[in-house]
Amino acid sequence: MNLRTAARGFVAFLLSVPALQGDPNWAVTYPSSNICELRGSTVEILCNYKYPSANRVEKKLWFINKHKGAVDLKDDTDYTDRVEYSCVEPSCSRPSCTGTCTLRIKNLTQSDSAEYKFRITTNNGGAYSGAPGVKLSVTDFQVEVVILTRYHDGVQLKCHSMCYLPRLTYTWYRNGSQQYQGMYWFNINPEYRVSCAVKGSEHLHSPSVYAPEIPSVGWTPPGVIKEGSSVNLTCTSEANPVAKYTWTKVTTGHPPGRSVQGQQLSFHPIQSSDSGQYLCTAKNDLGTTNSSSFSIDVKYAPKTPSVSVRPPGEIKEGGSVTLSCSSDANPAADYTWFKDNQPLPWEPRRPYTLDPVSSKDRGTYRCQARNQYGYLGSNSFFVDVLYAPKTPSVSVRPPGGIKEGGSVTLSCSSDANPAADYTWFREHGGSVEELGENYTISNITTELGGNYYCEARNAVGLQNSTLMFLNVTATPSSPSSMSTTVAAGTVAVLLATMLLFIFLWMRRKRSSRKARGQGGRPDTREESPPCPVYDNVSALTNRSASAAQREPIEEQDDPHYASIHISRSKNQEVPRGFAGSLVESDHTEQVLYSAINLKRPKAVPDKLMSDTTIK
Repeated sequence: MNLRTAARGFVAFLLSVPALQGDPNWAVTYPSSNICELRGSTVEILCNYKYPSANRVEKKLWFINKHKGAVDLKDDTDYTDRVEYSCVEPSCSRPSCTGTCTLRIKNLTQSDSAEYKFRITTNNGGAYSGAPGVKLSVTDFQVEVVILTRYHDGVQLKCHSMCYLPRLTYTWYRNGSQQYQGMYWFNINPEYRVSCAVKGSEHLHSPSVYAPEIPSVGWTPPGVIKEGSSVNLTCTSEANPVAKYTWTKVTTGHPPGRSVQGQQLSFHPIQSSDSGQYLCTAKNDLGTTNSSSFSIDVKYAPKTPSVSVRPPGEIKEGGSVTLSCSSDANPAADYTWFKDNQPLPWEPRRPYTLDPVSSKDRGTYRCQARNQYGYLGSNSFFVDVLYAPKTPSVSVRPPGGIKEGGSVTLSCSSDANPAADYTWFREHGGSVEELGENYTISNITTELGGNYYCEARNAVGLQNSTLMFLNVTATPSSPSSMSTTVAAGTVAVLLATMLLFIFLWMRRKRSSRKARGQGGRPDTREESPPCPVYDNVSALTNRSASAAQREPIEEQDDPHYASIHISRSKNQEVPRGFAGSLVESDHTEQVLYSAINLKRPKAVPDKLMSDTTIK
């Protein structure tokens, strides 16, 4: 069956319309008023015409109503090289001429669907066309999908065209290979691509029907996905009938999350929490296909860095401690460490271990996380390193020499954590039972001079300071110096008195012996003149010595001796009542001592003792 024969077989009815009402010599008629053809085929549209034999035909053309006026299809760019006219010369006899003209259109498209008309123009200016014209419908073969549930899950396909084409035989194709002829196909496999064609026009296949192919996923805008931007994901799959799409976020080791229907998945704006694996599912009546998992990697600046310390709890000097900084960031952040707001030359990512930790590591730490999208600092935290007191240092106030009677404050300080408690000690004297950083000695004396030190102690350990020597200098105004001076003066007066008494006693004794040697009684002799008063002890002593040389003493059975040594400080005044002067000593601190041995003669006249007067 050729196309022309097939087309003629589609005629539903014939319609003849006179070109000019009332004049039977003018007419344009069409054998078929409706023609249905397949896309890509060739169609022929035939018309019959007649006109008065007295006229002569000058132009014949076919046109459609889409243009204003009758525009020859040969001049229409949409039909270029696709339109041909095949007209038979008219046969004339009085009173009219008759003829035929056929329009042929090749490679039909669906846009060729229209109403076509034929027109003749004669030499007397008459133009005539038939109305209505021929309606052409261009269509594809279509496959109708029917799901069978009668026996088992399966698919039934039906091949048909939009317009009625009787007595057509259909041929079925699977994946391009001819299978069999008939209107229906049963139990299609999701892997098949099935089409059909009309026998005799096998080159004109219907569109194939098939299950969705593996979907592809894309996103806009392309490139890196940054947090806060708007992102659209699109799922595309080749399928006929058209597939429906479902989006699901999947996480390894977890059940799928909530599903979203639609070919496009939109994020306005996208968040870091939207990062993850996504799956697109395409489904039609012929099958279901999943895409490969698609990863959304949202880039963002660091968020809230946190610092951890291991091991937790107290940190003691000499131990080991590891500082770590972490932050939610994509890509992973690099870290800068700060101690007391000064950057540390630590590696940018690894945890840092202080091993061994020392008191110098005590301070306030923080870290800063940074990547190419931004940076953020952590909160500061304090690393408190506990350590025993370092060697304490001792100071004295006021500085310089220490004079007797003044006030002195010793201060002890030590680097320790926790803060140290202090106890004061005096060398060879034990604890002075003074607690505290400062030890004050009020009204200090020379006896309180010497070496002092302090002990610093906390829960971690203890340490002693070096010795601090207190050199206390005696001063005239001090109570100790005054008491020493008074004591020395008292002893000096006592010794001088005793020497004077001895001297007078010895002189009286000598006088008594002299009187006995003359036969007289001492008590009947003329009373001796009063003893002279000597101004100083030296003169007294010298005089006594010279007298002894001039007048030797006959009895020396009872020796009388005395030794006196008096030392005083420079510029020390001699007490009143002490005659003469004492030899000064360059020593500032001496021991005052004396030894006196007096032995009384066997017979000391009572009168002599009673008459002796010290002035």
